[in-house]
Amino acid sequence: MLFVALYSIKPGYALSKSLQQRTEWKPPEGTKIIAEYWLQNNAPHVIAIFETDNYASIMAANSPWMDLFDIVVVPATTAEEGLKLASQMMP
Repeated sequence: MLFVALYSIKPGYALSKSLQQRTEWKPPEGTKIIAEYWLQNNAPHVIAIFETDNYASIMAANSPWMDLFDIVVVPATTAEEGLKLASQMMP
């Protein structure tokens, strides 16, 4: 299943700390990173799209970042899959 994670740097933290940590971080087993975008705006600062089949992987992926970022994770689908599902729901 696809998920989108929105990462907003907490007040008082410097982006440089997160950059150093990011160079060393690897996604946990069972998690596939589809895309990661670094944004030049106030919030969110990072958007990550990933695939996993279990909640434990979401917790493992985000726990190293909880002191630096406010994190929101939501389930997602591709537009193609969404259109397919929508057509199945229509009478």
